[in-house]
Amino acid sequence: MIDLEKILQAKENLNIEAKRARGGLPQSIWETYSSFANTAGGVILLGVEEDVTAHAFTPVGVDNPEKMISDIWNTLNAPSKVSANILFNHHLYAVKYPYNGKVLDIVVMEVPKADRHQKPVYIGQDVFKGAYRRNGEGDYRCKREEVLSMLRDQTEESPDAKLLENLKIEDLCNDSVRRYRIMFSNLKPNHAWTKLDDEEFLCKIGACRRGEDGEAHPTLGGLIFFGEFVTIMTELPHYFLDYREKLRDDTRWTDRVCSGDGDWSGNIFDFYFRIIDRLTADIKVPFKLTGGLVREDETQMHTALREALANALIHADYYGRQGIVIEKRFREIRIYNPGLFRISIDDAIAGCISDARNATIFNMFSLIRIGERSGTGLCDMFNIWKENGLVEPIITETLDPERVVLILQVEMQNEGVNEGVNEGVKINTTHKAILAVLKKNCELTAQQIADEIGKSKQTVERSIKFLKDNGFIKREGSDKNGSWIILR
Repeated sequence: MIDLEKILQAKENLNIEAKRARGGLPQSIWETYSSFANTAGGVILLGVEEDVTAHAFTPVGVDNPEKMISDIWNTLNAPSKVSANILFNHHLYAVKYPYNGKVLDIVVMEVPKADRHQKPVYIGQDVFKGAYRRNGEGDYRCKREEVLSMLRDQTEESPDAKLLENLKIEDLCNDSVRRYRIMFSNLKPNHAWTKLDDEEFLCKIGACRRGEDGEAHPTLGGLIFFGEFVTIMTELPHYFLDYREKLRDDTRWTDRVCSGDGDWSGNIFDFYFRIIDRLTADIKVPFKLTGGLVREDETQMHTALREALANALIHADYYGRQGIVIEKRFREIRIYNPGLFRISIDDAIAGCISDARNATIFNMFSLIRIGERSGTGLCDMFNIWKENGLVEPIITETLDPERVVLILQVEMQNEGVNEGVNEGVKINTTHKAILAVLKKNCELTAQQIADEIGKSKQTVERSIKFLKDNGFIKREGSDKNGSWIILR
Protein backbone atom coordinates (compact mmCIF):
# COMPACT_ATOMS: atom_id res chain seq x y z
CA MET A 1 0.00 0.00 0.00
CA ILE A 2 1.31 3.43 -0.94
CA ASP A 3 2.02 6.28 1.48
CA LEU A 4 -0.95 8.47 0.49
CA GLU A 5 0.04 11.29 2.82
CA LYS A 6 3.45 11.56 1.20
CA ILE A 7 2.00 11.55 -2.32
CA LEU A 8 -0.57 14.23 -1.60
CA GLN A 9 2.09 16.52 -0.15
CA ALA A 10 4.43 15.98 -3.10
CA LYS A 11 4.77 18.15 -6.15
CA GLU A 12 3.54 16.99 -9.55
CA ASN A 13 4.93 13.56 -10.43
CA LEU A 14 5.13 11.90 -13.83
CA ASN A 15 3.93 8.61 -12.29
CA ILE A 16 0.92 9.99 -10.38
CA GLU A 17 -2.42 10.86 -11.95
CA ALA A 18 -5.16 12.48 -9.86
CA LYS A 19 -8.79 12.48 -10.99
CA ARG A 20 -11.64 14.25 -9.22
CA ALA A 21 -14.15 11.48 -10.06
CA ARG A 22 -17.04 13.15 -8.21
CA GLY A 23 -19.49 12.16 -10.94
CA GLY A 24 -18.44 8.51 -10.98
CA LEU A 25 -15.70 6.61 -12.72
CA PRO A 26 -14.11 8.87 -15.39
CA GLN A 27 -13.53 7.28 -18.80
CA SER A 28 -10.10 8.94 -19.01
CA ILE A 29 -8.89 6.50 -16.35
CA TRP A 30 -8.41 3.86 -19.04
CA GLU A 31 -6.12 5.99 -21.15
CA THR A 32 -4.01 6.52 -18.03
CA TYR A 33 -4.14 2.80 -17.19
CA SER A 34 -2.84 2.01 -20.67
CA SER A 35 -0.16 4.71 -20.53
CA PHE A 36 1.18 3.64 -17.14
CA ALA A 37 1.21 -0.04 -18.15
CA ASN A 38 3.07 0.71 -21.38
CA THR A 39 5.59 3.11 -19.80
CA ALA A 40 6.94 2.72 -16.27
CA GLY A 41 3.88 2.11 -14.12
CA GLY A 42 2.20 4.64 -11.85
CA VAL A 43 -0.56 5.44 -9.35
CA ILE A 44 -4.05 6.69 -10.18
CA LEU A 45 -5.88 8.52 -7.37
CA LEU A 46 -9.67 8.79 -7.65
CA GLY A 47 -11.20 11.43 -5.43
CA VAL A 48 -8.24 13.80 -5.65
CA GLU A 49 -8.22 17.09 -7.55
CA GLU A 50 -5.03 18.33 -9.17
CA ASP A 51 -4.20 22.02 -9.46
CA VAL A 52 -1.98 21.99 -12.55
CA THR A 53 -0.84 25.58 -12.06
CA ALA A 54 0.21 25.15 -8.43
CA HIS A 55 1.37 21.53 -8.89
CA ALA A 56 -0.71 20.55 -5.86
CA PHE A 57 -3.19 17.79 -4.97
CA THR A 58 -6.42 18.40 -3.03
CA PRO A 59 -8.45 15.48 -1.62
CA VAL A 60 -12.19 15.71 -2.44
CA GLY A 61 -13.24 12.07 -1.94
CA VAL A 62 -15.66 9.81 -3.82
CA ASP A 63 -19.22 8.89 -2.81
CA ASN A 64 -19.29 5.15 -3.35
CA PRO A 65 -15.78 3.64 -3.39
CA GLU A 66 -17.04 0.02 -3.34
CA LYS A 67 -19.09 0.51 -6.52
CA MET A 68 -16.21 2.36 -8.19
CA ILE A 69 -13.80 -0.48 -7.43
CA SER A 70 -16.35 -3.03 -8.71
CA ASP A 71 -16.78 -1.04 -11.96
CA ILE A 72 -13.02 -0.97 -12.44
CA TRP A 73 -12.69 -4.75 -12.01
CA ASN A 74 -15.60 -5.35 -14.42
CA THR A 75 -13.96 -3.24 -17.09
CA LEU A 76 -10.51 -4.77 -16.55
CA ASN A 77 -11.94 -8.24 -17.03
CA ALA A 78 -13.85 -7.36 -20.21
CA PRO A 79 -11.54 -8.13 -23.21
CA SER A 80 -13.70 -5.95 -25.46
CA LYS A 81 -12.85 -2.92 -23.33
CA VAL A 82 -9.27 -3.51 -22.11
CA SER A 83 -6.76 -5.84 -23.76
CA ALA A 84 -5.22 -7.12 -20.51
CA ASN A 85 -5.82 -6.98 -16.77
CA ILE A 86 -2.38 -6.66 -15.17
CA LEU A 87 -3.66 -5.80 -11.67
CA PHE A 88 -3.85 -8.05 -8.63
CA ASN A 89 -6.16 -7.49 -5.67
CA HIS A 90 -3.55 -5.51 -3.73
CA HIS A 91 -3.25 -3.01 -6.58
CA LEU A 92 -6.80 -1.63 -6.17
CA TYR A 93 -8.24 -0.45 -2.84
CA ALA A 94 -9.97 2.38 -0.96
CA VAL A 95 -8.35 4.55 1.71
CA LYS A 96 -9.99 6.59 4.47
CA TYR A 97 -8.25 9.97 4.49
CA PRO A 98 -8.89 12.67 7.15
CA TYR A 99 -8.99 16.15 5.64
CA ASN A 100 -10.38 19.47 6.96
CA GLY A 101 -12.37 17.78 9.69
CA LYS A 102 -13.86 15.15 7.39
CA VAL A 103 -12.91 11.56 6.53
CA LEU A 104 -12.82 11.17 2.76
CA ASP A 105 -12.85 7.99 0.67
CA ILE A 106 -10.09 7.87 -1.94
CA VAL A 107 -9.68 5.00 -4.39
CA VAL A 108 -6.11 4.04 -5.20
CA MET A 109 -5.18 2.15 -8.37
CA GLU A 110 -1.54 1.08 -8.53
CA VAL A 111 -0.67 0.21 -12.12
CA PRO A 112 2.55 -1.80 -12.56
CA LYS A 113 4.68 -1.68 -15.67
CA ALA A 114 3.40 -4.41 -17.97
CA ASP A 115 5.62 -7.32 -18.92
CA ARG A 116 6.81 -7.16 -22.53
CA HIS A 117 4.65 -10.21 -23.34
CA GLN A 118 1.53 -8.18 -22.38
CA LYS A 119 2.42 -4.98 -24.20
CA PRO A 120 0.89 -3.02 -25.70
CA VAL A 121 -1.92 -2.75 -23.16
CA TYR A 122 -4.68 -0.96 -25.04
CA ILE A 123 -8.35 0.02 -24.72
CA GLY A 124 -11.04 -0.96 -27.19
CA GLN A 125 -10.55 -3.30 -30.13
CA ASP A 126 -7.94 -1.45 -32.19
CA VAL A 127 -4.37 -1.75 -30.88
CA PHE A 128 -3.18 1.14 -33.05
CA LYS A 129 -5.87 3.51 -31.75
CA GLY A 130 -6.14 2.33 -28.15
CA ALA A 131 -2.53 2.14 -26.94
CA TYR A 132 -1.21 5.01 -24.83
CA ARG A 133 2.04 6.04 -23.18
CA ARG A 134 3.11 8.62 -20.62
CA ASN A 135 5.37 11.64 -21.01
CA GLY A 136 5.89 14.94 -19.24
CA GLU A 137 2.62 16.30 -20.64
CA GLY A 138 0.44 13.36 -19.61
CA ASP A 139 -1.08 10.51 -21.61
CA TYR A 140 -0.63 10.40 -25.37
CA ARG A 141 -1.75 7.94 -28.06
CA CYS A 142 1.13 5.80 -29.28
CA LYS A 143 2.41 6.28 -32.78
CA ARG A 144 2.21 3.30 -35.12
CA GLU A 145 5.96 2.67 -34.88
CA GLU A 146 5.76 2.54 -31.06
CA VAL A 147 2.98 -0.06 -31.21
CA LEU A 148 4.94 -2.13 -33.73
CA SER A 149 7.99 -1.98 -31.47
CA MET A 150 6.00 -3.36 -28.53
CA LEU A 151 4.45 -6.07 -30.73
CA ARG A 152 7.92 -7.16 -31.87
CA ASP A 153 9.05 -7.46 -28.26
CA GLN A 154 5.99 -9.58 -27.42
CA THR A 155 7.18 -12.62 -29.33
CA GLU A 156 9.45 -15.31 -27.96
CA GLU A 157 11.34 -15.59 -31.24
CA SER A 158 14.22 -13.16 -31.44
CA PRO A 159 13.61 -10.59 -34.21
CA ASP A 160 17.13 -11.12 -35.56
CA ALA A 161 16.30 -14.80 -36.23
CA LYS A 162 14.12 -13.73 -39.18
CA LEU A 163 15.19 -15.56 -42.37
CA LEU A 164 15.88 -13.28 -45.36
CA GLU A 165 15.10 -15.56 -48.28
CA ASN A 166 15.59 -12.71 -50.73
CA LEU A 167 19.32 -12.70 -49.89
CA LYS A 168 22.13 -15.21 -50.33
CA ILE A 169 25.34 -15.92 -48.45
CA GLU A 170 27.20 -14.00 -51.16
CA ASP A 171 25.43 -10.85 -49.92
CA LEU A 172 27.47 -10.98 -46.71
CA CYS A 173 30.89 -9.36 -46.43
CA ASN A 174 33.43 -12.11 -47.08
CA ASP A 175 36.24 -10.21 -45.29
CA SER A 176 34.12 -9.88 -42.13
CA VAL A 177 33.30 -13.59 -42.16
CA ARG A 178 36.99 -14.44 -42.67
CA ARG A 179 38.10 -12.24 -39.75
CA TYR A 180 35.43 -13.72 -37.50
CA ARG A 181 36.50 -17.27 -38.38
CA ILE A 182 40.14 -16.48 -37.62
CA MET A 183 39.16 -15.16 -34.18
CA PHE A 184 36.94 -18.17 -33.54
CA SER A 185 39.72 -20.61 -34.55
CA ASN A 186 42.31 -18.83 -32.39
CA LEU A 187 40.03 -18.99 -29.36
CA LYS A 188 38.80 -22.54 -30.02
CA PRO A 189 41.41 -24.31 -32.16
CA ASN A 190 40.01 -27.79 -31.48
CA HIS A 191 36.36 -26.95 -32.06
CA ALA A 192 34.62 -29.12 -34.68
CA TRP A 193 33.18 -26.06 -36.43
CA THR A 194 36.62 -24.77 -37.44
CA LYS A 195 36.77 -27.44 -40.18
CA LEU A 196 33.38 -26.60 -41.72
CA ASP A 197 33.03 -24.60 -44.93
CA ASP A 198 31.65 -21.06 -44.68
CA GLU A 199 28.05 -22.05 -45.43
CA GLU A 200 27.90 -24.74 -42.74
CA PHE A 201 29.80 -22.60 -40.25
CA LEU A 202 27.44 -19.63 -40.71
CA CYS A 203 24.43 -21.91 -40.26
CA LYS A 204 25.91 -23.31 -37.04
CA ILE A 205 26.39 -19.88 -35.45
CA GLY A 206 22.94 -18.63 -36.54
CA ALA A 207 24.07 -16.19 -39.23
CA CYS A 208 22.31 -18.28 -41.89
CA ARG A 209 19.55 -20.87 -42.13
CA ARG A 210 18.16 -23.05 -44.88
CA GLY A 211 14.92 -21.87 -46.43
CA GLU A 212 12.08 -23.73 -48.10
CA ASP A 213 14.14 -23.85 -51.30
CA GLY A 214 16.82 -25.88 -49.51
CA GLU A 215 19.35 -23.05 -49.94
CA ALA A 216 21.13 -21.22 -47.09
CA HIS A 217 20.04 -17.60 -46.62
CA PRO A 218 21.19 -14.98 -44.10
CA THR A 219 19.17 -14.33 -40.97
CA LEU A 220 18.55 -10.72 -40.03
CA GLY A 221 21.14 -11.10 -37.26
CA GLY A 222 23.63 -12.54 -39.74
CA LEU A 223 23.06 -9.59 -42.08
CA ILE A 224 23.51 -7.01 -39.29
CA PHE A 225 26.62 -8.83 -38.06
CA PHE A 226 28.34 -9.62 -41.38
CA GLY A 227 26.52 -7.62 -44.06
CA GLU A 228 27.44 -4.60 -46.14
CA PHE A 229 25.93 -1.26 -45.13
CA VAL A 230 23.94 -0.76 -48.34
CA THR A 231 22.46 -4.27 -48.15
CA ILE A 232 21.59 -3.86 -44.47
CA MET A 233 19.81 -0.61 -45.32
CA THR A 234 17.49 -2.43 -47.76
CA GLU A 235 16.14 -4.44 -44.80
CA LEU A 236 16.53 -1.81 -42.06
CA PRO A 237 16.08 1.70 -43.54
CA HIS A 238 17.00 3.46 -40.25
CA TYR A 239 20.12 1.36 -39.55
CA PHE A 240 23.05 3.58 -38.60
CA LEU A 241 26.21 3.27 -36.48
CA ASP A 242 28.08 6.39 -35.39
CA TYR A 243 31.13 6.85 -33.15
CA ARG A 244 32.05 10.46 -32.35
CA GLU A 245 35.07 11.62 -30.40
CA LYS A 246 35.54 15.17 -29.13
CA LEU A 247 38.14 15.69 -26.41
CA ARG A 248 38.51 19.46 -26.82
CA ASP A 249 35.89 22.20 -26.87
CA ASP A 250 37.60 24.12 -29.68
CA THR A 251 37.10 21.37 -32.28
CA ARG A 252 34.06 19.69 -33.82
CA TRP A 253 35.05 16.01 -33.86
CA THR A 254 38.61 14.78 -33.34
CA ASP A 255 37.65 11.33 -34.66
CA ARG A 256 34.56 9.78 -36.18
CA VAL A 257 33.51 6.38 -37.54
CA CYS A 258 30.17 5.98 -39.36
CA SER A 259 28.58 2.93 -40.91
CA GLY A 260 28.04 4.91 -44.11
CA ASP A 261 31.67 6.02 -44.54
CA GLY A 262 32.04 3.76 -47.60
CA ASP A 263 35.57 2.55 -46.82
CA TRP A 264 34.54 -0.34 -44.58
CA SER A 265 31.64 -2.83 -44.35
CA GLY A 266 29.39 -0.89 -41.95
CA ASN A 267 28.29 -4.02 -40.02
CA ILE A 268 28.33 -4.28 -36.22
CA PHE A 269 31.15 -6.85 -36.04
CA ASP A 270 33.59 -4.55 -37.82
CA PHE A 271 32.19 -1.50 -35.99
CA TYR A 272 32.98 -3.05 -32.61
CA PHE A 273 36.63 -3.66 -33.48
CA ARG A 274 37.04 -0.34 -35.28
CA ILE A 275 36.04 1.71 -32.25
CA ILE A 276 36.78 -0.34 -29.12
CA ASP A 277 40.43 0.76 -28.90
CA ARG A 278 39.40 4.35 -29.60
CA LEU A 279 36.75 4.16 -26.88
CA THR A 280 39.16 2.93 -24.19
CA ALA A 281 42.41 4.56 -25.40
CA ASP A 282 42.47 7.54 -23.00
CA ILE A 283 41.00 5.88 -19.92
CA LYS A 284 43.25 6.43 -16.91
CA VAL A 285 45.43 3.44 -15.99
CA PRO A 286 47.00 3.54 -12.49
CA PHE A 287 50.65 2.49 -12.23
CA LYS A 288 50.57 -1.17 -11.23
CA LEU A 289 52.99 -4.05 -11.85
CA THR A 290 52.04 -7.69 -12.27
CA GLY A 291 53.98 -10.55 -10.72
CA GLY A 292 56.35 -10.55 -13.68
CA LEU A 293 57.14 -6.84 -13.14
CA VAL A 294 55.19 -5.91 -16.27
CA ARG A 295 52.95 -2.87 -16.04
CA GLU A 296 49.23 -3.61 -16.35
CA ASP A 297 47.58 -1.55 -19.07
CA GLU A 298 44.06 -2.90 -18.55
CA THR A 299 41.59 -2.06 -15.80
CA GLN A 300 38.10 -3.15 -14.82
CA MET A 301 36.85 0.06 -16.41
CA HIS A 302 38.26 -1.01 -19.79
CA THR A 303 36.45 -4.34 -19.43
CA ALA A 304 33.20 -2.62 -18.45
CA LEU A 305 33.36 -0.28 -21.47
CA ARG A 306 33.82 -3.24 -23.81
CA GLU A 307 30.81 -4.86 -22.18
CA ALA A 308 28.77 -1.65 -22.54
CA LEU A 309 29.54 -1.42 -26.25
CA ALA A 310 28.72 -5.08 -26.83
CA ASN A 311 25.45 -4.74 -24.91
CA ALA A 312 24.44 -1.75 -27.00
CA LEU A 313 24.92 -3.76 -30.19
CA ILE A 314 23.18 -6.83 -28.73
CA HIS A 315 20.12 -5.07 -27.29
CA ALA A 316 19.49 -2.42 -29.97
CA ASP A 317 16.16 -2.29 -31.78
CA TYR A 318 17.47 -2.15 -35.32
CA TYR A 319 13.99 -1.32 -36.60
CA GLY A 320 14.12 1.83 -34.45
CA ARG A 321 13.99 5.28 -36.00
CA GLN A 322 17.50 6.31 -34.89
CA GLY A 323 20.71 4.32 -34.92
CA ILE A 324 23.39 3.56 -32.35
CA VAL A 325 25.47 6.59 -31.39
CA ILE A 326 28.60 6.46 -29.20
CA GLU A 327 30.00 9.80 -28.04
CA LYS A 328 33.35 10.10 -26.30
CA ARG A 329 34.12 13.44 -24.71
CA PHE A 330 36.49 14.69 -22.06
CA ARG A 331 35.59 12.85 -18.84
CA GLU A 332 32.40 11.39 -20.31
CA ILE A 333 31.14 8.65 -22.61
CA ARG A 334 27.55 8.51 -23.82
CA ILE A 335 25.87 5.57 -25.53
CA TYR A 336 22.55 6.19 -27.29
CA ASN A 337 20.71 3.00 -28.17
CA PRO A 338 17.47 2.60 -30.16
CA GLY A 339 14.75 0.71 -28.27
CA LEU A 340 13.75 0.44 -24.62
CA PHE A 341 14.74 -2.05 -21.93
CA ARG A 342 12.80 -5.32 -22.11
CA ILE A 343 13.08 -5.57 -18.31
CA SER A 344 12.91 -2.79 -15.72
CA ILE A 345 15.97 -0.55 -15.31
CA ASP A 346 16.18 -1.59 -11.66
CA ASP A 347 16.29 -5.28 -12.63
CA ALA A 348 18.89 -4.55 -15.31
CA ILE A 349 21.14 -2.78 -12.78
CA ALA A 350 20.60 -5.47 -10.14
CA GLY A 351 21.89 -8.09 -12.60
CA CYS A 352 21.30 -11.84 -12.98
CA ILE A 353 18.38 -11.22 -15.39
CA SER A 354 19.09 -11.35 -19.11
CA ASP A 355 16.58 -10.76 -21.89
CA ALA A 356 18.58 -10.04 -25.02
CA ARG A 357 16.53 -8.46 -27.79
CA ASN A 358 18.79 -10.02 -30.44
CA ALA A 359 19.63 -13.56 -29.32
CA THR A 360 21.36 -14.43 -32.60
CA ILE A 361 23.72 -11.47 -32.38
CA PHE A 362 24.28 -12.22 -28.68
CA ASN A 363 25.30 -15.78 -29.57
CA MET A 364 27.70 -14.71 -32.33
CA PHE A 365 29.45 -12.24 -30.03
CA SER A 366 29.64 -14.70 -27.14
CA LEU A 367 31.27 -17.34 -29.37
CA ILE A 368 34.28 -15.01 -29.63
CA ARG A 369 34.03 -14.13 -25.92
CA ILE A 370 32.46 -10.71 -26.24
CA GLY A 371 29.48 -9.82 -24.10
CA GLU A 372 29.35 -13.37 -22.77
CA ARG A 373 28.45 -12.58 -19.15
CA SER A 374 24.74 -13.21 -18.78
CA GLY A 375 22.90 -10.33 -17.14
CA THR A 376 25.76 -8.94 -15.03
CA GLY A 377 27.12 -6.15 -17.24
CA LEU A 378 25.30 -3.16 -15.73
CA CYS A 379 25.58 -4.55 -12.21
CA ASP A 380 29.36 -4.89 -12.56
CA MET A 381 29.61 -1.45 -14.14
CA PHE A 382 27.85 0.28 -11.23
CA ASN A 383 30.11 -1.55 -8.75
CA ILE A 384 33.28 -0.66 -10.69
CA TRP A 385 32.35 3.02 -10.91
CA LYS A 386 31.59 3.06 -7.17
CA GLU A 387 34.90 1.36 -6.31
CA ASN A 388 36.76 3.98 -8.34
CA GLY A 389 34.98 6.88 -6.64
CA LEU A 390 33.31 8.06 -9.85
CA VAL A 391 29.87 9.55 -10.39
CA GLU A 392 27.31 6.75 -10.62
CA PRO A 393 26.42 5.82 -14.22
CA ILE A 394 23.19 7.41 -15.43
CA ILE A 395 20.66 5.39 -17.42
CA THR A 396 17.53 6.96 -18.87
CA GLU A 397 14.83 5.90 -21.30
CA THR A 398 13.25 8.37 -23.69
CA LEU A 399 10.20 8.08 -25.92
CA ASP A 400 9.57 9.35 -29.44
CA PRO A 401 11.99 8.09 -30.50
CA GLU A 402 12.50 5.17 -28.13
CA ARG A 403 16.05 5.24 -26.81
CA VAL A 404 18.14 4.11 -23.87
CA VAL A 405 20.89 6.57 -22.93
CA LEU A 406 23.86 5.50 -20.81
CA ILE A 407 26.11 8.27 -19.46
CA LEU A 408 29.46 7.31 -17.95
CA GLN A 409 31.82 9.69 -16.19
CA VAL A 410 35.40 8.50 -16.73
CA GLU A 411 38.92 9.48 -15.68
CA MET A 412 41.19 10.41 -18.57
CA GLN A 413 44.97 10.23 -18.77
CA ASN A 414 45.20 13.99 -19.38
CA GLU A 415 43.06 15.18 -16.47
CA GLY A 416 45.02 18.45 -16.27
CA VAL A 417 43.30 19.74 -19.41
CA ASN A 418 40.22 20.77 -17.44
CA GLU A 419 41.60 24.06 -16.20
CA GLY A 420 38.20 25.43 -15.16
CA VAL A 421 38.01 23.23 -12.06
CA ASN A 422 38.63 24.97 -8.74
CA GLU A 423 39.38 22.07 -6.39
CA GLY A 424 39.24 24.19 -3.22
CA VAL A 425 35.72 25.58 -3.66
CA LYS A 426 32.94 24.44 -1.32
CA ILE A 427 29.32 23.96 -2.34
CA ASN A 428 26.17 24.45 -0.28
CA THR A 429 23.04 22.33 0.07
CA THR A 430 21.34 23.98 -2.91
CA HIS A 431 24.32 23.21 -5.13
CA LYS A 432 24.31 19.60 -3.93
CA ALA A 433 20.59 19.29 -4.57
CA ILE A 434 20.99 20.57 -8.14
CA LEU A 435 23.83 18.13 -8.83
CA ALA A 436 21.73 15.25 -7.44
CA VAL A 437 18.81 16.17 -9.70
CA LEU A 438 21.03 16.52 -12.78
CA LYS A 439 22.54 13.09 -12.14
CA LYS A 440 19.07 11.64 -12.62
CA ASN A 441 18.12 13.79 -15.61
CA CYS A 442 20.77 15.87 -17.33
CA GLU A 443 18.28 17.55 -19.70
CA LEU A 444 16.23 19.49 -17.12
CA THR A 445 15.68 23.25 -17.49
CA ALA A 446 16.31 25.72 -14.68
CA GLN A 447 12.56 25.95 -14.05
CA GLN A 448 12.20 22.16 -13.87
CA ILE A 449 15.13 21.96 -11.44
CA ALA A 450 13.54 24.71 -9.33
CA ASP A 451 10.24 22.77 -9.20
CA GLU A 452 12.12 19.61 -8.24
CA ILE A 453 14.12 21.05 -5.33
CA GLY A 454 11.58 23.65 -4.16
CA LYS A 455 13.65 26.78 -4.92
CA SER A 456 12.97 29.80 -7.10
CA LYS A 457 14.13 29.85 -10.71
CA GLN A 458 16.41 32.82 -9.96
CA THR A 459 18.13 30.93 -7.12
CA VAL A 460 18.68 27.93 -9.38
CA GLU A 461 20.08 30.08 -12.19
CA ARG A 462 22.57 31.73 -9.81
CA SER A 463 23.59 28.32 -8.45
CA ILE A 464 24.02 26.86 -11.93
CA LYS A 465 26.29 29.77 -12.87
CA PHE A 466 28.36 29.11 -9.74
CA LEU A 467 28.66 25.39 -10.56
CA LYS A 468 29.65 26.18 -14.16
CA ASP A 469 32.22 28.79 -13.18
CA ASN A 470 33.86 26.40 -10.72
CA GLY A 471 34.06 23.42 -13.02
CA PHE A 472 31.32 21.23 -11.51
CA ILE A 473 29.10 21.17 -14.62
CA LYS A 474 29.12 22.38 -18.18
CA ARG A 475 26.45 22.91 -20.80
CA GLU A 476 26.49 21.06 -24.09
CA GLY A 477 24.22 22.20 -26.90
CA SER A 478 21.64 24.98 -26.94
CA ASP A 479 19.63 26.21 -23.95
CA LYS A 480 16.53 24.57 -25.43
CA ASN A 481 17.87 21.25 -26.73
CA GLY A 482 21.16 20.83 -24.88
CA SER A 483 22.08 18.91 -21.74
CA TRP A 484 24.29 19.18 -18.67
CA ILE A 485 27.53 17.29 -18.15
CA ILE A 486 28.63 16.69 -14.55
CA LEU A 487 32.39 17.04 -14.31
CA ARG A 488 32.88 16.07 -10.69
